[in-house]
Amino acid sequence: MVNIGIIGLGTVATGVVETLQMNREFIEQKTGRKINIKKVLVKNIDKPRKVDLQGKLTIDPDELLEDESIEIIVELMGGEEPAFTFLKKALNKGKHVVTANKELISIHGRELLELAKANKKQLLFEASVAGGIPIIRPLKQSLASNDIKEIIGIINGTTNYILTEMTEKGANFQEILAEAQEKGYAESDPTADVEGLDAARKLSILSSIAFNSRVTPEEIYTQGITQISRKDIQYARELGHVIKLIAWARKRNGEIECMVSPTLINKKHPLANVNDVYNAVMVKGYPVGDVMFFGKGAGKNPTASAVVADIIDITRNFEGENIMGCSCFMNRKVVPYKKIESQFYIRMSVVDKPGVLAKIAKAFGDNNVSLSSVVQKNTAGDLAELVLITHKTVRENLDAALEEIQALSQTREIAIVLKVEGDE
Repeated sequence: MVNIGIIGLGTVATGVVETLQMNREFIEQKTGRKINIKKVLVKNIDKPRKVDLQGKLTIDPDELLEDESIEIIVELMGGEEPAFTFLKKALNKGKHVVTANKELISIHGRELLELAKANKKQLLFEASVAGGIPIIRPLKQSLASNDIKEIIGIINGTTNYILTEMTEKGANFQEILAEAQEKGYAESDPTADVEGLDAARKLSILSSIAFNSRVTPEEIYTQGITQISRKDIQYARELGHVIKLIAWARKRNGEIECMVSPTLINKKHPLANVNDVYNAVMVKGYPVGDVMFFGKGAGKNPTASAVVADIIDITRNFEGENIMGCSCFMNRKVVPYKKIESQFYIRMSVVDKPGVLAKIAKAFGDNNVSLSSVVQKNTAGDLAELVLITHKTVRENLDAALEEIQALSQTREIAIVLKVEGDE
């Protein structure tokens, strides 16, 4: 029998308990051992629960961390602290660890993995990225022989749901956000999702593993979806694109380029049809080529599936003979986002007079920005709305051009700049 202690009993932890209880015999047949939930750390023992854990709840973390009979700690409380302190203590006490905590792993993953290896224990965190979609283990094991070149994906279900609904219903951001909150797809404070912070944490984990070099969330340029308007959704459609919040990283010239940003994706691109709360991650490597992982990236059951799979994996390899330590054995530079080359979409409002377009085109040309298309859209009074797509250029050149354009007396607003993917 293997005793486990669970830290936290929220939605995901409840799903883990239900999975372990409902699939008990099935799991025992797969592992050859019974998995017993011995203690669960909660804030309030008297709170009504959806699962029967009578006599197993505690508010004292030492009842888990100091109990020598508990061999696996499953951390599902979230946040950086006190989770970080708990897991350090668990590893130093000789316990294996499973966590779904993307914030913790993105910040302290290297330290915790090295601590786990030093104590000859396993630290598994499959559920920290893309919920029930297997991606971390494939990167570390199934694709271990590959030189990974690029990762691109949709790894936040909340924003994907919002952008999908905005596209299908023609509604604005605030309307769909309220709907997502009512359905439980968005938190009451949705900042981490809609500002791209959640996706950046996940991308830092994936990039660190794929490129064998530490990438922190702070090094990833991050742009959220709050400024996406119905106009942008409409114009993207007319241009043969859809807008998705894309997490993107690639290895180029021995360095790492990465960003999280709303992106115009060509409708022919495989990610263009990943809708609703679904996630997808595409990996490009040599010799495998392109592979894609798709499924529900969040929620009680998908995330619980990944957590329990990690528990099973540890139970099968309990002596730690195949410890997956930190794979960041290189020290690659993360390129500043202004040095990254891409295509861009720009929407701006200018005075509708002869010669204005020529001045704008000159500003772009003077800064080595080539335009793929320029379309004049709605005209209201003496103002015209311009939608431009550039050829590939580095962001610092584009910003220099836009600074000159903004200074023109005929420019009223540069409304938004978005990355374009899948055209060149």
